[in-house]
Formats: sequence, structure tokens, C-alpha cells
Amino acid sequence: MDTRESLHEIARVLRSASHVVIGSHVDPDGDAIGSSLGLALALDVLGIPNTVLLASGDACPVTYEFLPGSARMLAEAPLPAEYVFVALDSPDASRLGRATDAAASATALVMIDHHPDAKAAGSLNLLDAVAAATGVLVWRLLEALGVRPDSDMATCLYAALLTDTGRFSYSNTTPDTLRLAAEMVDAGAHPHDIYTKVYETRSAGAQQLVGRTLERVTLANHGRVAYSWIDESDFAITGALPEEAENLIDFVRALGGVDAVALAKVNADTVRCSLRAKTDIDVGALARAFGGGGHRAAAGFTYAGDLDGLLQVLLPMLPGGTE
Repeated sequence: MDTRESLHEIARVLRSASHVVIGSHVDPDGDAIGSSLGLALALDVLGIPNTVLLASGDACPVTYEFLPGSARMLAEAPLPAEYVFVALDSPDASRLGRATDAAASATALVMIDHHPDAKAAGSLNLLDAVAAATGVLVWRLLEALGVRPDSDMATCLYAALLTDTGRFSYSNTTPDTLRLAAEMVDAGAHPHDIYTKVYETRSAGAQQLVGRTLERVTLANHGRVAYSWIDESDFAITGALPEEAENLIDFVRALGGVDAVALAKVNADTVRCSLRAKTDIDVGALARAFGGGGHRAAAGFTYAGDLDGLLQVLLPMLPGGTE
């Protein structure tokens, strides 16, 4: 089944549903949140009852509270006996976190995702690794649903596209990507306002967190790799919220002359590591070797251990590590 056929079959299933539950991956980012809210708003127009569940956290991350409908994202909610579950931006059902049981209990599971390592686990699967964001696939689904996007839907899905293209700077920014962004602007999204809310409305604590991250930037592998780290004490000292660390790696990535960067978020017994490629290397494959996943240029994984242990195994796998 090609993408167009998949979109129309998913639209048919959703339009006939008595209730739709929407979920995305743990630690949701702009694409996960924007896609979820954009779809929920479209279902509202069709009069289809729906619930948006968070895989982790108690509320929508503060960075995305400005998005229309953000307050409807719930940690838990009573669900009817029958419903269709739509998993968005989650390459594996196990990434649905708290919503995993809800997905397993659904009368139908629909998976819509754009990660290259996505696994078809639903009754219906729309997996398109070429799409710049899951928000792109939801945008196309609106047409199949017969919903004309309004400014609220466009705002949510533009935020999804903006964040997963790295502010339209990653290699997934193609002519088609920009044409889709223009469609969203035509529908009522305001690029300046969305950019400002996502990237230029940081708390004082979050700004201090940036400073601590940049102070620790370390070059490795003969200057081909840069890494930094933060830990639980940094949040306590600065007062920043954990979700405000989402874009920290972008500040490390700004360093010139390196092939790849890593940011480690150190917890008591695990390290969450984010990776970004600046040249033509596949950090997604590297993340999958550690049980994580992501894209060729942006990926992440969780390591059981401490920072020193992580660096001992990670750095030899990055550019220059065997020289």
C-alpha cells in the first residue's frame, strides 16, 4: 500500500471510529506534540471524540504550552470500551510509555511515523522515512479526512515541521519541505511567533543551563567530536525544568570544525545521550547499536551506567575514534 492509499485507509478508519486515542513517544518533542494536537483538532472538526495521552510527564512541556489545545494532553484519562489508537512519531510501540497499555487494548492501532527504524506494529501503518516530520504526514492526512486546516491546526503542524528540521537547517529541508511550510503559513501559521515561542522564550534557569553546558564542551577524537553533559544537580541549581533541556544540543552543535556532537543527560544510574551529525555520518545507526534510534543526522539512546562508562564505549565508535 503506497502513502496515498495508506492515508485514505487511515482516514476511513478514523472517520468511522466512535473514539480516537492519540499517543506519541516518551519525552515528547515538538514533532510529537504538534502532530498530536494537529490531529486532535482535526478530529474535533469532524465531531469525533478524542483523547490525547502523554507517554511521560504530567502535562505538555512548557516550551509547547502555547500550542492550541496543549491543555488537553493528559497523563491519564478514562477511556471507552472501544476506540482506535493512533501512535504518532513513535517508531516502536514500546516508546509509547504509559500509553502502551492503551495502544494494546485498542480495537485498531494506527502507526504514523517517519523514523528510518520504525517497525510496523499496527493494524494500519504509515511509515515514511522520507517525510521531514511526522507532522508532514498528519498535514497530508487532513486532506484525506476532508478537513480544511485552520490556523490552529497549521500552527501545531508548523511547529512540528520547524523543530524536526532544526529550524529548517537539517538535510531534510528540501524544496518539498519548504512548500509544505508555505501551505501551513497560508493556512494561518505565523512563523515568527512560533519560532519565538519555541526558541526565544526561555526561562532564566534554562539560560543558565545553556551556560553550564557550554562551559563543559570537550573536544575528543583528534578534534572531530565535541561532547558535553548535564546532570540532576544542574536542574536543582538553575531551577530549569527537565523539558527545557530539549534543544541544548543545538548549542553544542553550533561548534565548527567537528563531525559529530553528543550531549549526555546524566541521571542516577543511566545516561540519556543525544547525538547530532555535522557531516555525512549516520548517528542513527550508532544509536540503534545502543538500543536507541532516530535519524541519520539526529538520534539518541539511553545507556545503563555512568558518564565515564558511556564515553569509553561511545567515543571509539564516533569519527576519529580509531585513529
